[in-house]
Amino acid sequence: MPDPALKTVSGTYPSMAEVSIKEVARMAGVSIATVSRCVNNPEKVTEKTRLRVQKAILETGYSPNTLAQSFRRGRTNLVMVVLPSIGDPFFTDVMRGIRTAAKAKGYSVVIEETQFNTMTADEIGAMLVSKQTDGIILLASMSPFGTEILSAKSRRRLPIVIGCETISPELSEFPSVHIDNVAAAKEATNYLISQGHRRIAMICGQASSLLTKDREYGYRAAMNQSRLAIEEGWVVEGELSLDGAIRATRKLLNHQHRPTAIFCANDEMAIACLHAVKSAGLRIPDDISVIGFDDIRYAEVADPPLTTIGQPAEEIGERVMYRLCREIEDGLDGETAPEIVPHKLIVRQSVARPAG
Repeated sequence: MPDPALKTVSGTYPSMAEVSIKEVARMAGVSIATVSRCVNNPEKVTEKTRLRVQKAILETGYSPNTLAQSFRRGRTNLVMVVLPSIGDPFFTDVMRGIRTAAKAKGYSVVIEETQFNTMTADEIGAMLVSKQTDGIILLASMSPFGTEILSAKSRRRLPIVIGCETISPELSEFPSVHIDNVAAAKEATNYLISQGHRRIAMICGQASSLLTKDREYGYRAAMNQSRLAIEEGWVVEGELSLDGAIRATRKLLNHQHRPTAIFCANDEMAIACLHAVKSAGLRIPDDISVIGFDDIRYAEVADPPLTTIGQPAEEIGERVMYRLCREIEDGLDGETAPEIVPHKLIVRQSVARPAG
């Protein structure tokens, strides 16, 4: 909802398009035609020029006329979802929930894929000013996000809600929906400990990810509370990919003190871990136990079926979309407390007591 303080004498709200494209061109040191190309055909300009123009757009608050017209009409009925990978099975389920809620509320959805790359403030800013959307759902770690685009002006124009991800200080002013990742990782590790495991390793995601840090913190907290040592080399980055997890598993299998159990920070890496263990001639769970995280659709049909932490992916998707709708339709009410949804330990056949 527009800020009443911005209302003009005539009773209408000034649009961001009142900032002249000429002013953007002057600030960026380029022609008006170049600004237009950066907005409408960015592939036709050099990256250096594009970044200069995007910086000027952010600083002036300029918005293309078509976008400004959409805001003057009231709504675009379009929301954008930013996620790491369209092919990730977990995010596929989250997207199903988002689309269900979006359809019920009369919105369409567009997707921006980051491929696990950290996005710069300029890139996020370009999306904010060039996408005709009423709001954004972030399903991707974005730290550092760039505080200049998180101004009150930006929030008023385009509501943002964060789903699944742990929230960085830069994003703390935005509402979010996610599980307690620390508690969930701690529960997974404690389950392995309850089964008699003492040598427990972890295959984690990218070191820069706050989500990875939370899950690793939960693992370490459980080990520490049980007075169990974590050997050097027992925490290995698996890059949140099949190949990365296979390499990480091989490192653990070749460790001087081979672990009897491996906790993987997501199910894709856990399924790759199962493959690598069996390829090494070892049995699961007889020789090594494996536990995952997320409960993707393939976890139940893995060989053996995967013990894991279940996230209610579709429910998270629905909740985050409805939360965004409240931001769009009821205005930014200042309520930013995270909405924590429950997780569940799902016991299958990939974990057993250690041999001997």
